Amino acid sequence: QVQLVESGGAVVQAGGSLRLSCATSGLTFRYYNMGWFRQAPGKERMFVAAISWRDGLTYLEDSVRGRFTISRDNAKNTVYLQMNSLKPEDTAVYYCNAGGAAVLENYGSSPGPDWGQGTQVIVSS
Repeated sequence: QVQLVESGGAVVQAGGSLRLSCATSGLTFRYYNMGWFRQAPGKERMFVAAISWRDGLTYLEDSVRGRFTISRDNAKNTVYLQMNSLKPEDTAVYYCNAGGAAVLENYGSSPGPDWGQGTQVIVSS
C-alpha cells in the first residue's frame, strides 16, 4: 500500500521560507516521478512542481518558478519542496503526489493515483 506523508507546513510571514517534505513508503520510490500540488480555500487543486525519477529533471509552474525548488532524496524515499520568497497567495494545503506523467510538463493534467493527506501553509502579509 502506497503511503505519502507530507510535513513542514506552518504559518510564515511574507518573504519567508519553508521546506515541505513528503516521506513515502510502499513504492519503489527511485522509479517514480513525483509532484507537488496545492489547493487554496475555495479553489481547485493546482499543480506546483514535478521531478523526474530518471534524471532529476524538474518542472515548476510559472508562478513559483524562481522561488520554489523541488528535489528528491532516493536514499530516504522523500521528496522536498523548498519555498522561498513566500507570498500570501501561496497560502494553501500542499499535497504530494506519486507516479504522474512521464513528461513533466504534463504532470499537472496527469497526476498519479496516490496522494498524501496534505500540509497547511499560511503566509501572512
